[in-house]
This record gives sequence, structure tokens and C-alpha cells, in this order.
Amino acid sequence: MKKIALCILLFSAVFSLQACKTDEATEKPAAVAEKQDQPAVTPVSNEKPLRFGYMICDSRKLSEERFSPFTAYLEKKLGRRVEMILKNTFEFESLIKNKEVDFFHVNPVVAIVLKEKYKADLLLTDIRGRNGYKATGTIIARKDSGIETIEDMRGKSMVFGPALAPFGYMAQYALLLENNFDPETDFSSYTIPAGAAKHDKVIYGVEYGKYDVGAAPRIDLDRLVEENIIDLNDYNIIAESEPMPYCTVGARAEIDAALKDKMKDILLNLKDDEVATVDGETLKVLKRMLIDGFQPVVDSEYDAIREDLKLCNMPPYNKY
Repeated sequence: MKKIALCILLFSAVFSLQACKTDEATEKPAAVAEKQDQPAVTPVSNEKPLRFGYMICDSRKLSEERFSPFTAYLEKKLGRRVEMILKNTFEFESLIKNKEVDFFHVNPVVAIVLKEKYKADLLLTDIRGRNGYKATGTIIARKDSGIETIEDMRGKSMVFGPALAPFGYMAQYALLLENNFDPETDFSSYTIPAGAAKHDKVIYGVEYGKYDVGAAPRIDLDRLVEENIIDLNDYNIIAESEPMPYCTVGARAEIDAALKDKMKDILLNLKDDEVATVDGETLKVLKRMLIDGFQPVVDSEYDAIREDLKLCNMPPYNKY
């Protein structure tokens, strides 16, 4: 009996040791596999930071929230610090002239100014809204105003968006001139709102009857409808421009061609599920940027904007 009991104890001990070895063997590879599944972290180099200039779209605070994840994403992909520089549209000329930014994200009017005057390269166009990488400008009035045509606008008051806005000023001003309507003499008055969020102020100005007609980007009309802030059935869309390229990413002429190509490759492959971490919060880059992706620039498609700028006597083609 003693021999049998001894054999049972030895068998139990060997079994226990074997079991421990088996656990260790299965645990170690699992831990290694977990580490291998983690995304590779690209170390940030000590190179001079890349300076990316962003046009302030609505307010400085909202623009910072909008572009911070994109900036963090670029840092991760480039392995290099990227500095976010927020400026108003009229400040970009001096930024490029004084080489204070390397890349920029601006509306297409500013992009053309930078290309024509400083040989900047236009690389990519934002994709957003019903027209993809293009956008339109509308002239709107409330239906209860009785204003349905451009002729009905004579003697009325008008509110435009920012003076360098392609779809809140230029497109509508050109539409009026093309229809033999001179905004300088045929309105009772027109104005541009002060401060931030000018496109929203235009729509609210018409919604609450402060102005008879307004110049609103179609993208902003659609956004306020989606957010149940306005009802499009309350409006007459008196005129709408042809679709033209939307906001544009570009680079100073002197930036290395290989770096420009790398930037294009990163942005063209930026998918809607890509995330970046800002202040401990993980955010979807494109969603936060309010766009759906990027499209390579076709320069000839900007000719429609060039023609409108000439017609409106706007930079870079203004003659006086």
C-alpha cells in the first residue's frame, strides 16, 4: 500500500510540474503576440517643426478643435513635429511671403492668390457635401419676402459673407454682375458681418428678417438644415453658382518635392476610421475636420474661380 501511495504522490507531483510548464509555455507566446499586435510608434525626430497654416473657418477656438487631430495625425505619420498656425484669410499672403508656414489649408480664392503671386503648389482639395470636392454659393431670401428672382432684389438689402469667401461673397457677386445687377448701385444697402462665424450670421440675418437677401454657401445651408436649425422650405434659393473646387491644401514653392509627395500620399490614404489623440482624447481625424477626404488638385478646374475673381475685380487680378 505504501508503494502505491508513493506512486500516486510522485505522479501528482510530476503532473503538477507539467501543468505549470504548459501554462508558462502558452502564456509567453500570447504576451509576445499581444506586443506584436500593437501599432508601431514612429519616433518624433528632432528636425525643425513643420509649420502647417490653417485658415480660421469660423472662430479660432472651433478651428483649433477642428484641425488639432489632423495635426497630431500628421506628426504620427511623418515622425516629425508639426506646428499648427491659425490665421485669417487676409494674413496668408504675408505668411507665405515671409516663409512662416510650409504647408497651408485655405479656401480656393486664397489658394489662387498664393499660387499666382508666390508660385505656391496646390496639392489637394477637400471632399465634403453634395458636390464632392466642389462647392457652390447661393443667394437666398425668405419665401414670405416675395423675392423670387434677381430682378426682385433691386432696392433691397443684402448681406454677404467674408470678403475673400469663394461661396459666401465672390460667387454671388459674380452671379449678380452676370445678370446685369450692380451690387454697388442696385441694392438699397449691403453689408458684411463683423467677427466670427460670418456664414452663419448671414443665414440668421435672413432668417430673422434683418436683411432681405443673403449670400450663403450651400454647404452651410445644408448643415443648418441637418442640425434642424432652419427649414429650407422657408427659403427661396434665388440663384446658385456652378460647382467649383473647395478648400485646398498647398505648399510653398521652396518645399522639397519629396516632402510634398509624402504629404499627398498621407492625405490621399487618410481613411474615415483613422484616429489621433489630442489632450488624452481619441478622435476621428476626418470627422473632426468636417470633411470626407481629399482629392488631387486639377488646376484647370480652378479656372472658373479665376474668371469670377477677374469679373469681381478681386485679388490677385484686381486692377485698382
